[in-house]
Amino acid sequence: MLPARTLAIETIASDAPPLAPVEQDDMPAEFSAEAEIPAEPALDREAFAELVGEIGDDAAQEIRNVFFSETDARLKLFRKLSLDSERIKIGREAHSLKSAAGTFGYRRLATYALALEKSAPRLSPREYSELLDNIDAAYEAARAQELQY
Repeated sequence: MLPARTLAIETIASDAPPLAPVEQDDMPAEFSAEAEIPAEPALDREAFAELVGEIGDDAAQEIRNVFFSETDARLKLFRKLSLDSERIKIGREAHSLKSAAGTFGYRRLATYALALEKSAPRLSPREYSELLDNIDAAYEAARAQELQY
């Protein structure tokens, strides 16, 4: 059984200064919406094996199930958020997705989430939609690879 969630994470997050939109010229070129994102494997099993080594198989499986549930909800949330007024929230959600995906070895998903995190301040609606389609596809590819083992 996992320990109960504490308010420590929420407290830290609430103490953090708000993100400010970044000007186009201040962003690295590799994070432009038009940039090609290098192909990453959908799933890197080594990352999950490392997590299992640190916390044990049962805990890792339970945490991964929570990740799946939260990611399903987060992907739906991205589709509901307004690009016009919620870019900061989009960036924060993308950051959370990137971090969690990396923990479990979902490298392609983490790469697309990073692209969304870094480009959220300046994406057009079309670019946002395309990036969300890529994130959905990367998540589905990772889930499909999970089912193969």
